[in-house]
Amino acid sequence: MEITGKLRQVNGRLKASKVGVTVEQHGDKLRLRATLPPKPGSSQSEASQQRVSLGLPANPDGLRRAEKEARLLGAQLAAREFDWARWGHSAPRAAEWLCDEAIAALQVQYIAAGGTLDTWEGDYWKPLRKLPPAAVITVELLRQLVESTTPNSRSRVRCCVAAGALAKFAGVEFDASPYRGNYSPTKVTPRDLPTDVAIAEVRHNLQNPGWRWVYGMMATYGLRNHEVFHVDLSSFPRVKVRETTKTGAREVWPCYPEWAEEWGLNYPVFPPVDLDRSNQKIGHSVSKYLSPRMAFVPYDLRHAWAIRTLLFGWPVELSARQMGHSVDVHTRTYQRWISSQQIESVYRLLVERADRPKPPGGEATTNQTEDRIPNR
Repeated sequence: MEITGKLRQVNGRLKASKVGVTVEQHGDKLRLRATLPPKPGSSQSEASQQRVSLGLPANPDGLRRAEKEARLLGAQLAAREFDWARWGHSAPRAAEWLCDEAIAALQVQYIAAGGTLDTWEGDYWKPLRKLPPAAVITVELLRQLVESTTPNSRSRVRCCVAAGALAKFAGVEFDASPYRGNYSPTKVTPRDLPTDVAIAEVRHNLQNPGWRWVYGMMATYGLRNHEVFHVDLSSFPRVKVRETTKTGAREVWPCYPEWAEEWGLNYPVFPPVDLDRSNQKIGHSVSKYLSPRMAFVPYDLRHAWAIRTLLFGWPVELSARQMGHSVDVHTRTYQRWISSQQIESVYRLLVERADRPKPPGGEATTNQTEDRIPNR
C-alpha cells in the first residue's frame, strides 16, 4: 500500500478516537496539525490551526511514530497540559531550565532538525537520563554528569557531546571539551574474536530455530544485530539490507556460501521479537537471548566477518561497502586486529600460489651472487 493509503488509515484511527490531531505529509517528512494555543512570543491571543514539525520520514515506520506523537499531543491538549517547549518552540526565558523539560524539548528540536530517534536514544538520551529530572540545569550538575563516566572512554566522549548540546539549548555556559580526554577508536583493545569453527559450533548448539536463523544470518553476512530483521532474500544468496537500518540500503554477499546454503538461510524463521520498536531495542533483544549462550558477544560475528573478508583477499572497498561504512573506518577498525598468525596464513596463501611471480634465477645469477660475497 502506498504511503498515502497508510496515512489515511492513521488519520481515520485518530478521528475515530477523537484525538483532535491530524498527521500530514509535507514533502518527504511528516508533521502534525491541530488547534493549538499561540506560540511563545506570538502576537496572537487565540488558539488556531497550527502545525508541529516532527522530522519523521514519510514511510511506514515514520507513520507509526507520528501516530504515537499525535495521540500524545491530543492527550496533552485534553488535559490542558500542552506546552510549546515540549514540541520544540520556546520563547527566550529568564527562568532556569529543569532537566526533564529541557531534555524533552531538546529531543523534539533534534528530531525536527533531521536526527533519528535511534541516534537520539543512543547518543543523547542514554547519558542525559542520569540527570535528576526536577533539578535545575547548572554548570556544576553537567560537570558531575560528565565526570561520572570513565575517563578517556567512548562513554565519556558521548556524555560530553550530549551535555554540551543540552547546555547550549538551555543557555548554560558549560564547555565539555576539557573533559573529553584522549579516547580514540584506534586505541580500543582488539577483540579476541571467535574462530570459524567456534562460530559454527555455537550455531549447531542453538535449539530455537528462530534464533538459530538469526545467528546464522549474522555470522554469514556480518549483519548488525537489528539488521537481520530488515533483509530482502529475493536474490539469495546475496541479501539486501533495507533502508530502515543504520547506514541505509546495501547488498551483502556471504564469505562462506556453504553456510548460506547448508544452514537454509533462504528460509527465514523469525523469533518472537517486537519489531515496532527502535533498532537499538531490537538489537538489545538479540544480545539478550544470544549472549548467555556463547563465549563471545553477538557483535563479534560481524567483526569476524570483516576479518574473514580480509583474509580471503577481498578488496577493502568491497568489504567496507558491504558492511555499510567508509573505507577509512574499515581500515582503522579491522586491519589492525589481524593477528600475526592470520598474517602468516595470508602470506602462505599468497606466496604458495603456483601462478605467483617468481624472482629472476638460474645458475648464472647464483654464481654472480656468490662471486660478490667476500670470504670471511
